[in-house]
Amino acid sequence: VSPTPEEVQGLKVLDIYRLGKRIVLALEADCYIAIHLMIAGRFRWHQAGAKVPAKLGLAAFDFAKGSLVLTEAGTKRRASIYLVKGKAGMEALDPGGLEVFEIDEATFISCLTQRNHTIKRAMTDQHYLAGIGNAYSDEILHHARISPMRQTRFFTQEEWHRLYQSTRQVLAKWADKLKAETGDTFPQKVTAFHPHMAVHGKYKQPCPDCGKPVQRVRYASNECNYCAACQNQGNLLADRSLSRLLKQDWPKTLEDLEGRSH
Repeated sequence: VSPTPEEVQGLKVLDIYRLGKRIVLALEADCYIAIHLMIAGRFRWHQAGAKVPAKLGLAAFDFAKGSLVLTEAGTKRRASIYLVKGKAGMEALDPGGLEVFEIDEATFISCLTQRNHTIKRAMTDQHYLAGIGNAYSDEILHHARISPMRQTRFFTQEEWHRLYQSTRQVLAKWADKLKAETGDTFPQKVTAFHPHMAVHGKYKQPCPDCGKPVQRVRYASNECNYCAACQNQGNLLADRSLSRLLKQDWPKTLEDLEGRSH
């Protein structure tokens, strides 16, 4: 049975940790608060006793030295808060994805080849790997020189090795970079888009490695960014909406695209 907000009120936080993409506050009395920020959820640190903002505010968690306020921009409310009693309840929320820095290359490959998917989909599935989302999968695949839409069943051993190394290198690099930028202060400008990223959020901007314009594929509420030259032998990936609309006029390669722009 899940505790009520009244039952967890006043309980002290004993630990804070990550469970997949959720942030977990472990409380006294074997209670837990699990928060998923989704795309637009953000934490703000305010003075103690801060009120929850009328439009964007979802909740506030009071500590001795301040209040942690949860906000979410936009009209679609996707962020979630779960109140859980007992470790068994927390385990039920765990999608089971493995931590990249805790597994070897063979386990990494076995994890991502449970089913045949595009590598982009497999890497962002929290049942396979924990914590990798849209932005960093773009950066990892660009670093590894692998097309995001390549099917996992077609990977060579060399490609798997390259991807495993790139995943660890890119995540370690960005973890160190973001920690250095934040320092001892609470992060203020949290975003999935960073000016030093290679391809994510860089549509039409030059790839830092080859200079060709970064491309994108839109799907659902997300988009995938990639370099056609570095990752797909100069071939463009079909955008579901635009390629269906343009049909035969859809450019197949960077060369075709560049030719039509002149």
